[in-house]
Amino acid sequence: MKSLKFLLGIFALAFISSCSNDNAEIDTEYPAIDISATDAFPIQCSTIERGKTFTFKATFNDNVELGSYSLDIHPNFDHHTHSTEVTTCETDAVKTPVKPMLFINNYTIPNGVKSYEATAQISIPADVDPGDYHFMIRLTDKEGWQTLKGLSIKIL
Repeated sequence: MKSLKFLLGIFALAFISSCSNDNAEIDTEYPAIDISATDAFPIQCSTIERGKTFTFKATFNDNVELGSYSLDIHPNFDHHTHSTEVTTCETDAVKTPVKPMLFINNYTIPNGVKSYEATAQISIPADVDPGDYHFMIRLTDKEGWQTLKGLSIKIL
C-alpha cells in the first residue's frame, strides 16, 4: 500500500511539474493578406484575359510563423458573394456556365517565415467562359489560424 501511494505521489508530482513548465505563448492572431502594394495582383475588379498567364502577387504576414496558402478561381455567374472587399464591381447578366474556369491550388511557405512575398503563375485557358469570377486567397499560419480574402474579378 505504501508503494502504491508513493507511485501515485510521483505521478502527481510529474504531472504538476510538466504543466507548470509550459510557459509557451499561444498564438491567437490571424495571419494577414496584404494586396495594397502597387504591383499586387489581382485586386478587386481586376480583369484577366483568356489564353494568357498572369502573376499572382501578395504579401503575407503573421506574428509568429506562416504556414501555407491556397488560391481558388471559380465562376460567379449567379452573383453569389463572399467578397471581403468594400468596393463592388460591375457585373454581367446572370448566366449558366458552359465551360467555366475552375482553379484550386495549394502552395507552401518556407518554415520559420513571418513575412512572405507570394507569387504564382496562373494560366487562363483560351476556351473558358468569359465573365464574373471570384479569386479567393486563403492564408493559414503554423498554428492553423486562417484568413480569407475574396476578390471579384472578370475574365475577358
